[in-house]
Amino acid sequence: MKKIIVIGGPTASGKTGLAIELAKRYNTEIINADSRQFYKYMNIGTAKPTPDEQLQAKHHFIDFLEPDEEYNAGRFEIDALKTISEIHEKNDYAIVVGGSGLYLRTLCEGMDALPETDPELREKYNQLFKDQGLETIQKLLFEKDPDYYLIVDIKNPHRIIRALEVIEQTGTTYSSLRKKVKAERPFKIIKIAIDISRDELYERINVRVDKMIDAGLVDEVKNLTKYRDCNALNTVGYIDIFSYLDGTISIEEAIELIKKNSRNYAKRQMTWFNKDEEFHWFSAEEFDGIPEYIESQLE
Repeated sequence: MKKIIVIGGPTASGKTGLAIELAKRYNTEIINADSRQFYKYMNIGTAKPTPDEQLQAKHHFIDFLEPDEEYNAGRFEIDALKTISEIHEKNDYAIVVGGSGLYLRTLCEGMDALPETDPELREKYNQLFKDQGLETIQKLLFEKDPDYYLIVDIKNPHRIIRALEVIEQTGTTYSSLRKKVKAERPFKIIKIAIDISRDELYERINVRVDKMIDAGLVDEVKNLTKYRDCNALNTVGYIDIFSYLDGTISIEEAIELIKKNSRNYAKRQMTWFNKDEEFHWFSAEEFDGIPEYIESQLE
């Protein structure tokens, strides 16, 4: 049977390096499941694999969308399954890597069957968002469905509003309506995640953000100004630098906000990955044991 190796973990934990090492070991290709890295021109702020890293192993689903293009987990499921099938024609293994829980889950388990949109509810929550802002609907979702709050892109108001609509329509949580029966997949799924201490992770995040600034993040954001209202740019790093460019905060404040928001994002990622009992965790010191673990899952 064909296999996919899914690599999860929080931002800045070392997923890219591990994915490349495994891709080289199994002479295969990498499916990127970090939704922020789908978009062109957003290189520094999303910590995309460098050109050198992309030369070491072929990557799919990087730089294939314009920042103003709409894309979702359902389309990713269709596109990624097709690409995995093409990889499997040449190789028994494919590598999937990313920190976007919703995209990983959809690829492994399938999309959920949910009710059609209610136009009146859509208008109600759109108006709430316009009047009271993103933080208000974020808090509302956390109160009504903390489980879904952990995996949704909380910077994306469209996804939050969709969940709130469904909750009100059905009288139950959005997460409880998510598909209970996993979709059949024509391959075995082996899930591994990177285990890293909180102190080390936070230090790595701080160092990464400083390197992003040195690498030219401010100029990257300036060049994306025409896209600033697009969902793709409504994410950690870009929001904060736009605030600096608007003159509402200093560059020092923007840097500290990026670090703080990245730490909060990492915490949500860790919580989500910990909830999935199919992930087997490895610290950096244990990476040499991963191939043996993979082989053990094939028995």
